Amino acid sequence: MESKNNENGACSELLFDEALLRNIQWETKVSYKNKISPQNPGDGLVLRPLALSDYDRGFMNLLSQLTRVGDVSKEKFEERFLKMKSCPNTYFVLVIEDTNRGKIIGTATLIVEQKFIRDAACRGRVEDVVVSEDFRGKELGKLLVDATMLLAKEIDCYKISLESKEETVAFYKTFGFISDEQFFMVQRFHD
Repeated sequence: MESKNNENGACSELLFDEALLRNIQWETKVSYKNKISPQNPGDGLVLRPLALSDYDRGFMNLLSQLTRVGDVSKEKFEERFLKMKSCPNTYFVLVIEDTNRGKIIGTATLIVEQKFIRDAACRGRVEDVVVSEDFRGKELGKLLVDATMLLAKEIDCYKISLESKEETVAFYKTFGFISDEQFFMVQRFHD
């Protein structure tokens, strides 16, 4: 079971094995002005898998900067975390932690869909990319998207896709994403 020591020295369970991030060949198509990298996202910052204890580090508050999250108690968070963890090689939630403040300041999710097509291949989807308002402009969103793409490649996804608002299309194109002819459609059952 993957774990890490938190600031109190207690063990906290990780959503996926941290070694997966360490083993990635961090060769990327994008460049960074601030000399950051997945191994060194900035002073006091660490890129790692989501931990069970990240509720207390403000993970849900960070997500609320992206969209409506609702009333998610610590108990509900832990239940969802363990449910996601019980689906191995499916949910890869990356976070950037500000270790100086003990806060999660960035996140992105790679969801891997098992397919029957393409010789029973896997497809990746990037979801829930957000960086704290206090840390925007430091290329951390770029780093998170880059990391999810390289992770998808490492676990042998045949493609990766994402939904984008019109104002972020140009940003995602810098990574090689293209708009295709397919239309993304949605039907919401709840707000």
